[in-house]
This record gives sequence, C-alpha cells and structure tokens, in this order.
Amino acid sequence: MSELAQHQQLTSPKAALIDGKAFAAQVRGQVKSGAEAFSAVEGRRPGLAVVLVGSDAASQVYVRTKVRQAAEAGIESFAHLLDVTTTQAQLLALIDALNADDSVDGILVQLPLPAGLDESAVIEAIDPAKDVDGFHPVNVGRLSAGQPSLVPCTPLGCLLLLQDRLGDLSGLKAVVVGRSNIVGKPMGQLLLNANCTVTTVHSRSRDLAAECRQADILVVAVGRPGMITADHIKPGATVLDVGINRLQDEAGNGRLVGDVDFAAASAVAGALTPVPGGIGPMTVACLLRNTLTAAQLRRA
Repeated sequence: MSELAQHQQLTSPKAALIDGKAFAAQVRGQVKSGAEAFSAVEGRRPGLAVVLVGSDAASQVYVRTKVRQAAEAGIESFAHLLDVTTTQAQLLALIDALNADDSVDGILVQLPLPAGLDESAVIEAIDPAKDVDGFHPVNVGRLSAGQPSLVPCTPLGCLLLLQDRLGDLSGLKAVVVGRSNIVGKPMGQLLLNANCTVTTVHSRSRDLAAECRQADILVVAVGRPGMITADHIKPGATVLDVGINRLQDEAGNGRLVGDVDFAAASAVAGALTPVPGGIGPMTVACLLRNTLTAAQLRRA
C-alpha cells in the first residue's frame, strides 16, 4: 500500500484523497513532451528566468525546487540570485534585460521582495508575454475578460485538479474563501469562466459557515490553520485546501497544516486535498506549464 493510501485509510474515513503530487507529475510529463517538441523545432529549450532578491530560507528552497524541476522537464532555467541590498533601479534594469533576451520565455520574480522594493512596479515591469506568474495587470484583465492569458499558477493547478476529478464544472456551486490577488480573485474568475456559480467569501462576510455549506466546490486560501471545519462543508463537496501553515510544538518540532481541519473535513467532504501533497506540487508544475505556453505563444 502506498504512503498516500495509508494516509487516507488512517485519517480519511469518507473523503477521497486528491493526490496533487501524482497529478503534478503527470503535468510535468506533458510539459517535458511539449518542451522536447519545441526544442526540436527551435533548436533551443524553453527558458525560465527566476529572480530571487535576498536570503529568505523558504524562498531559496522554493527557487531550488523550481530550477531542479525545470531541468527535469526540459526547460532551461536562469537563476538570478541578488543581494538583499539590491535597489529598485537595479532590479528593474535586470527585468528590462530579461524582457529583451530571446532565450528567456518566462520571468518569475520570487515574492515577497525585501522591504523597500515596490512589488507592484516590479510586476508591471515584466513583459506580459513572459509573465509566467500571471500577475501582470494585462494578464489579470485578460483573465477577467475571458481572453487567453497566462494564469496564476496556484489557481490554475486547482482548476486542473477539479476538472480531472469532476469533469465539466458547468452549473456547480463554487465558494472561494479568500480574496487575494494571488489565489482568491483569479480562482473565482477561473471557476466563473468554467461556468460555475461562484461566491467569494472573506473576513467581512456574514455567516461564513452557511455560505461555505452551499458549495459543491470549496476552495480555501486564507492562511489560517484549521479555520474550515466540518460545519463549513456540504456533505460530498470537493474541498481544495490551498493553505500552507507551519506549526511548532513545545519541543520546537514543525509540521505543515492547511486552512482546513483535515480530520473533521474528511468525515463530511466527498474529496479533499491534503497538506502537504495537495495543491503545493501543482503550483510548480503549472509554472513549468506556463513557461512552455509562453514559449509557444512567442514563437507563433
């Protein structure tokens, strides 16, 4: 029995476990095939530039993961590791150079940036055609208008998992908990574009639990460990937990948990993503997918 199956047997008496790690491997395999086809025609691999400013440990780990998985998927990666003293002007000059570099198809600036750097200005400086994070206002507008665009990686990963499990999402009631520009807002728009009936709830919403219980699809991205309990979940609903929260016990040992109380939700939901092993792996896989898409669109 696999580790994932054992986890489901022990902790999930009812809900099916959605294995984001396994599905992400499928996505990376598809990217590798597409990258090989691209390279055969263009004589080069799709290129991804990753920019990290400062020495944040979590960001460094994330960048290393991206670079490694990019190489495995047939994508050339260019890592730019900048000192924390890097100025706004220096960072914007690097982005200008990457915009002009034909070997670079995608540009990702690792967030958050150190204090003193303007994230909005940095995001807007990236060529929208190379904005593999999907954060540029041009891509945000295209998504809102239902036009082809580069889509934020985490919401895209959520959508792919939902379509794989549920097929056509038309007519389903979806509730998104959280309204961030990175996950909540684009997630709601993607679900709306997939013909769901969408409600976004947040800290000012009245009777959050009642709103959530209406959902056939519940996507949670708020950064509050265990916030969503069984009382928030419609029986049989599909629940995607985007939250990644690190907790420590008295001995200082850390563990990752989501925004959903996994044990309680498992008794009610029809399907549920674990943390870790759910949405997280899909985010990096969709970054690689976006890089290939950007390369293909730039060639067309």
